[in-house]
Amino acid sequence: MTTTANIPDPAERVVANFLREDGSLHTIPRKHTKRLAVLDHVAQSFEPGRTYPEQEVTTILVRFHPDHAALRRYLVDEGFLTREGGVYWRSGGTYSV
Repeated sequence: MTTTANIPDPAERVVANFLREDGSLHTIPRKHTKRLAVLDHVAQSFEPGRTYPEQEVTTILVRFHPDHAALRRYLVDEGFLTREGGVYWRSGGTYSV
């Protein structure tokens, strides 16, 4: 089990509560604010400025949760990913500088 006591950032603490040791999610949060934090974490797996075919998006998302379709839908609906013509790209989330 992951301990969150030493994690200073509140969003990171929320994410840690939903991650297993292997980095996968044990569940997708139902509460909107917690889900946004988790989606931002997942969005970090997508390189800004790069496009991804749907199969590659699925391959990335299945590492986080077996319900990759729900994750993809949430990422698109919340503006973390954009989809057009079966191609996806990262369009939101936090960026490391």
